[in-house]
Amino acid sequence: MKIGKETIPRSAISTSDGASITVRGFDLCSDLIGQLSFTDYFHLLVTGTKPTASQAAILNATLVAIAEHGLVPSVQASRMTLAAAPDALQGAVAAGILGCGSVILGASETAGKMFMEIERSTDHDLDGAVVETLRAYRETRRPLPGYGHPLHKERDPRVAALFAVSRNHNADQRFVRIAEAVEREIPAIFGKELKLNVSAAIPAVLLGAGFPLAALKGVPILARTAGLIGHLKEELERPCGFALSYQATRELVYDGARSAESNTQG
Repeated sequence: MKIGKETIPRSAISTSDGASITVRGFDLCSDLIGQLSFTDYFHLLVTGTKPTASQAAILNATLVAIAEHGLVPSVQASRMTLAAAPDALQGAVAAGILGCGSVILGASETAGKMFMEIERSTDHDLDGAVVETLRAYRETRRPLPGYGHPLHKERDPRVAALFAVSRNHNADQRFVRIAEAVEREIPAIFGKELKLNVSAAIPAVLLGAGFPLAALKGVPILARTAGLIGHLKEELERPCGFALSYQATRELVYDGARSAESNTQG
């Protein structure tokens, strides 16, 4: 990523003086506090504009969809960190977020990039563009983001819910159609069925609502932060962090080398 040659720091997000705080051109105290929901404020911070009612509803739905999904790896990391350092809530939240990559939570961004790639190459032949893209993924052995789920073998139930919100708010359905076309063509290219999961549904509806691709990864991160705080509050009251660690240790099978002395004793 090119850093650029700018020598003077500039930002269009916020400024303040002794009497006021300005955010994206709005007075924080008179125009935003008590006037805007946090979802709307997030959209304003990221894009510089207040969302339409449709954009707000779709963004809000995606945040709700991805905030919580049980004792997933990010939650386990967060709980075990708090168990070891109960005075460091911020460290425990960070531990859960640091694992957001191409497999956990980051797949929304990579799926969004794939959809954009297909959208740019579509010339009145959506299925052809999808097949071409999928073949490229298979030939280069790139993982297919947003399809397949270890628990939800059929379509992730959150997909239908998010697509319904998008339709009900009359958002652009281009990327929903692309996402469904990918699902439809996967068996012929990969030789197996991989159903849509929430990580593909999120970019499909957000891109259709005009949300920027560059900020897509931030949506699951923001949502999961809320979920982590809920888990950490519970961890302080009903600890299971050390139990999670114990479970891992109990099931561990050591298959490395042993010293000559232990081999003799064995």
